[in-house]
Amino acid sequence: MAIKLIYETHSITVDNETGIATGWLPGERSEAGRVEAAKLGERRRSGVDVVYSSDLRRAVQTARIAFPDREIRLDARLRECDYGLCNGRPVAELAPLRRAHIREPWPEGQSYEQVVAATEEFLGELRAEWEGRTVLVVSHSANRWALRHLLEGAPLEELVDAPFTWKPGWEYTLS
Repeated sequence: MAIKLIYETHSITVDNETGIATGWLPGERSEAGRVEAAKLGERRRSGVDVVYSSDLRRAVQTARIAFPDREIRLDARLRECDYGLCNGRPVAELAPLRRAHIREPWPEGQSYEQVVAATEEFLGELRAEWEGRTVLVVSHSANRWALRHLLEGAPLEELVDAPFTWKPGWEYTLS
């Protein structure tokens, strides 16, 4: 049986509003982000068997605001790409460099292929544990690229160069 996977990015942060690439830094919800997180809860309150979240603060905050009465399973494999020495730098500075870090890790950080590998390992465990169920994941943009790469065959080279367009979740079927 298949798994219905609902993927939601964490809601907007102060860093998002100011153009900062947070990476593995914790980040902090903005006021608009708190409103978005509450709307996520309204949208997805029913029909979800389990909620997983990245263990980075901004994703945890989003999940806890959205689902205050549920267990949230935290998983480090759902973290944003670690930009290493570049965590907390302006997005405008890092965006042109992303393609160079598909295979080559960011200085003292990780590569996008490492994010894909962590996401693939996570999906393997979901398949073993949640067959026939609905799983909601709160995570980051690099993990969304990893899902598109793994489940849709989209090339990482195209994904890292494309502008991010937010929408209220993406749904996948894991067979």
